Order: sequence, then C-alpha cells, then structure tokens
Amino acid sequence: MKTLKYLFLGLTGFLFAGISLFAQNDLSGIEIMRKSRNVSKFAGLEAVTQLRIVDARGRERIRKITMASRVEGSVEKRIIKFLDPPDVRGTGMLVFDYEDKNDELWLYLPALRKVRKIVSTEKGKNFMGSEFSNADMTAPNIGDFKINKLGEEKIANTDCYKVEMIPVNGALAREYGYAKKIAWIGVKDFVMRKAIYYDEEGEVHKILTAGDIVLLDQVHEKYIAKEMTMINKENGRKSYLKMLRVQYNPKVNPAYFTMAYLQK
Repeated sequence: MKTLKYLFLGLTGFLFAGISLFAQNDLSGIEIMRKSRNVSKFAGLEAVTQLRIVDARGRERIRKITMASRVEGSVEKRIIKFLDPPDVRGTGMLVFDYEDKNDELWLYLPALRKVRKIVSTEKGKNFMGSEFSNADMTAPNIGDFKINKLGEEKIANTDCYKVEMIPVNGALAREYGYAKKIAWIGVKDFVMRKAIYYDEEGEVHKILTAGDIVLLDQVHEKYIAKEMTMINKENGRKSYLKMLRVQYNPKVNPAYFTMAYLQK
C-alpha cells in the first residue's frame, strides 16, 4: 500500500507540474510583460550603483549612485541620487511609476537649486549623459504598446519568451525613444535578459543586456538584475549599470520619496 501511495503522489506531482508548464507556455505577450513588470516590483529596495559611461573612443566616466524604491498602492516611487564625482554630486531624480497612467519624473540640479519636472517629450532622452534613457528609469505602461509573443529562444543558456512591443502611436514612440522593441523574458523567472530597440527606419538603435540575476525577495519570488549594459549601435557609445550593494527593505523610509529629500 505504501508503494502505491508514493506512486500515486509521484504521478500527481508530475501531472500538476505538466499542467503548470502548459499554462505558462500558453501565456500571451501581454501576460508575459505583466508578470515581468510584477516580478521586479519590490515593496522596498535600497541600492548603491555604479554607472560607467564609455564613448566611441573608449574614454570613460564613472558615476556612483544611491537608489531606493517603495511601492505605495498602485504607484512605485523611486529616488535616484548621485554621490560622485563632485561635478554631479547632489543631482537627483524622483520617479512616480504608475501602472495605469503617465509616470511623473522630476530632476533636481544642485547648481540651479531647483526641481524641474521632466515632460513626456523628454522621457526618451539620455539619462545623465548615458545610453540609458529617462524612460528606462520607469517600467513601460503595458497599454502604451501593441504586444505580441514571437515564440521562445535561449539567451545566455536561459529559456526565454521572445516578445515584440510596438508603441501604439507616433507620439508614444517619440516619448519612449524607439519605434519597436524586442524583449527576451525568462520563462521561469520572467526577468528580462535582453532587449533590442529599433528606430523609425527599422534599424537597430540600442541593445540592452542584463546579467547577475538574483532572487532578492524569496517570500514573494521577486528577482533583480544586478548588471545591465546598454550599447548604442548608432554612435558606438556604451553604458554599464552595476549594483555594488542591494538590499530588500519593505520598511524603506517613505520620506526619501519627497521633493524635500530630492533637494537635500
């Protein structure tokens, strides 16, 4: 009887695993991108990050950044402040990343001692002289895109969904800074491993790769990529983001995500 019991349990586990795998493979492009957005959305997070910017001639600039994020209801709030070098120290960005409406971004420049709101037409522009854009500091709104699943491919030995994202109109294409994006999303963890951005002529504009994927919140199974590289194929510039320290902290101080703290 005991042997039959274990056999039954084993077959049951295999059956449910098969059902789960089938259901996951049957996901639409929109469902994949929603899961990808959710898996990287933490109740609270603090990190120290290095931004390395390399121009076409190999000359580089290095910035040290402190970052924090916190989810409050349907909005994810994010603060980014530059620590080094001295010429950018104190520069900061405050982001309110909404799921169902336009995000809000504010930039503080200490030399001017004023906060300036980043308008939608500036979201596609470079973030602090890097090849990352201001729009990369937020998660894209799903409703802004026509999303299609193109199949599955391996990226860096990881099974990934291949998803196409096309802005629904020209205004949004200009806002995000690209006319089409192909993203590779991990089948098991829904973390984006790679993305290719295309311009209006259909040429490759930029290529993003992500690595050093870690499970940061084990309870809620949320992951983060600690390294990201953005290569601009049009001008030969490259930018690298690397988290030197990162900590999951659901009790991160809410005072960080205010105009007063942005200007400190």
